[in-house]
Amino acid sequence: MSTLSARLNENSAPRELDEVIAQEVELRLEENDFAAALDLLQQLHPADIARLVTELGRDHAASLTLALPTITGANVLAELDEAFCADLLSEVSTERITALLNELESDDAADVLSNLDETVRQRVLRVLEDRESVKGLLEYGEETAGGIMATEVVSALANWTVAEATEEIRRNAENTQDLYVVFVIDEAKKLKGFVTIRRLLLSPSDAVIGDVMRTDIRYVTAEVDQEEVVRIMERYDLVSLAVVDDNRRLIGHVTIDDAVDVIREEAEEDYLRLSGITGDEDQTDTVFSITRGRLPWLLLGMVGAVFAGSVIGVYEENIRRASVLAAFIPVVMAMAGNAGIQSSAIIVQGLASGEVWSVNMLRRMGKEVYVAIANGLALAAVMIVAVLVVFGWMASIWPSFVIQAPDPWRLAATAGLSLFVVVILAAVIGATIPLMLDRIGVDPALATGPFITTSNDIIGLLVFFMLAAVLYLPFI
Repeated sequence: MSTLSARLNENSAPRELDEVIAQEVELRLEENDFAAALDLLQQLHPADIARLVTELGRDHAASLTLALPTITGANVLAELDEAFCADLLSEVSTERITALLNELESDDAADVLSNLDETVRQRVLRVLEDRESVKGLLEYGEETAGGIMATEVVSALANWTVAEATEEIRRNAENTQDLYVVFVIDEAKKLKGFVTIRRLLLSPSDAVIGDVMRTDIRYVTAEVDQEEVVRIMERYDLVSLAVVDDNRRLIGHVTIDDAVDVIREEAEEDYLRLSGITGDEDQTDTVFSITRGRLPWLLLGMVGAVFAGSVIGVYEENIRRASVLAAFIPVVMAMAGNAGIQSSAIIVQGLASGEVWSVNMLRRMGKEVYVAIANGLALAAVMIVAVLVVFGWMASIWPSFVIQAPDPWRLAATAGLSLFVVVILAAVIGATIPLMLDRIGVDPALATGPFITTSNDIIGLLVFFMLAAVLYLPFI
């Protein structure tokens, strides 16, 4: 046994994955010593095993995952990217898949099944222990409360005693991994309230549940979007949110670990779109799928650049008359893009967190305009001073420069005013487009990134050259 293996085995507690362990596992695989590799993997938490498996080649990843003990292997599957997980299971027997899924909660089992081949899915469902619950979850939208909820909940009637409710917890302990509250229902399974585990433990055993329960319970229906679910849980500090049907009958709950997964997924998705990448992108994706996600926005950016170049071409004569104007093109484009991205990012973040509503568009727009005016004034002042200082310095070391750029005061004023107007317009556009998209039901994150940058580049150039044609060129 290697020194690392001996060190790991000294402590039965799960180790955190690090580079040394990863290299040791890969070395054992290269030597075809699967037993030693498995021994190392079993010292890790399932989440770390999933991270390591993702980095391995497909054959080694599949062999290692399926060779793990059933419970560990099931927990690893729950941590893997869904598409990657489906690929690993594509050639696994129905019996082995069923054994793995039987160890998972219904929501995790449904997530794995949803990406499997339809024929395999149906074969597994026929023999799965909790097939009715899992089958029901598969009918909900993937990004809804029903799609992320677990059906394993502990409930009690309001007329039960604390002792009876505690016994109900014991009966369901094996099937319920995440237990934070006991939901209180009536005979028709309609949700009435909840009792925290802490309150249950501190109450007398003969106390009636109806007397110790809280009735200020938050809940959602199965069709509610997962982002709204997360907002509710964050706003009211919930670790478990009840999910009900249209008649308020309890059908499941969303736990905090599922909410964290949604937060991470949505943040990653918005960040990718901010960067100009459509759809999800994972390190296990093929080159083709990654290219397909990035190329549309690159093409849009190229088209926008062509239009921006066309604007410069239209005002070619102006540049020929005063070539110094060309020096301000990158400044105008950069400030327009940056101001637009800032405004759109704030609005998109506000919409995602629920702090901004599209119905209050005018009020939010007013605030963005005031901010843009303040920023525009500051940038314009800096631009005027910079132009005068730079031109004074250039004229002192290169007298002929004055001929290339006459009337520096008027040029500075033109550049400053252009920057002021451009910043305001870019901020308004950057804030308006996400709000409008949200109002019509389109993901506002689509408005960020190359879309805002490209549109503001074009508008910024138009504003600059139009003002230069009016305020500067006629006087030189």
